Amino acid sequence: MNECIFCEIVSGHLASEIVAEGDQWIGFRDANPTAPSHVLVVPRRHVRSLDELTESDADLAIGLLLGCREVAAREGLGPGYRVVANVGEEGGQAVDHLHFHVLGGRRLGWPPG
Repeated sequence: MNECIFCEIVSGHLASEIVAEGDQWIGFRDANPTAPSHVLVVPRRHVRSLDELTESDADLAIGLLLGCREVAAREGLGPGYRVVANVGEEGGQAVDHLHFHVLGGRRLGWPPG
């Protein structure tokens, strides 16, 4: 399997601005931000989407969510922020590697899409 763009970033073969990282995850700036602060939090190992997580991935899932919280704190998003995970093409997932968007730095409207 060819490595995906997020796997290339995780491995250090593709440069990206790293915001925060943990043992199981890494957070880096989105190349096409839709908010003043737009950081992606991804697992270090390739997981295609949220649909591929199983009960055995509970520690990873918790780690990813805590990573989102850490990114928000580092970005100073205290007044409020949004965490989004798109699943599948119909759900807007553009890269087949599980990732959470941490968005903030402005008032975010609803509905989002």
